[in-house]
Amino acid sequence: MPTTVPAPTGVTIAPMTDAHADEVLAIYQASIDEGDATFETSVPTWRAFDAAKLPDHRFVALDAGGAVLGWVAATPVSDRCAYAGVVEHSVYVHPGARGRGVASALLAALIESTEAAGIWTVQSGVFPENAASLAVHRRAGFRVIGTRERIGRHHGRWRDVVLVERRSGTID
Repeated sequence: MPTTVPAPTGVTIAPMTDAHADEVLAIYQASIDEGDATFETSVPTWRAFDAAKLPDHRFVALDAGGAVLGWVAATPVSDRCAYAGVVEHSVYVHPGARGRGVASALLAALIESTEAAGIWTVQSGVFPENAASLAVHRRAGFRVIGTRERIGRHHGRWRDVVLVERRSGTID
């Protein structure tokens, strides 16, 4: 499956920088508030967020005026050398920008950057109720590898997480 997905009209995909911090964290908080995107209950500081994300594998989608519409970022799954080619990612889109192809373009940028870096697996965990996220991941070439049942408590109730992964077709 080709990873190049054109950004929607009027949208540019760019590397995430400190200049995007407030908007990135606001989008993250909006998704936390909706309740079906993450186990997190509050956003980290920009300093903690920035330190946790791999600098070469994080991007923002910008509208024509430079406002952040969404973001994608990856973190290593382990510091063990055997897992050097495996990352976990998150992708979030501003509620007002959903359904326009922003997440698809962000995932394509992530896949392009990770493959260029020799990363062979990009994975994530998605709440099963988040049908839109599962669909966009499927379109980007991710497959469901299983469900972790009742893996964590979120707002007082047990939640399952669907594990998705995309294996590189170019790295052996």
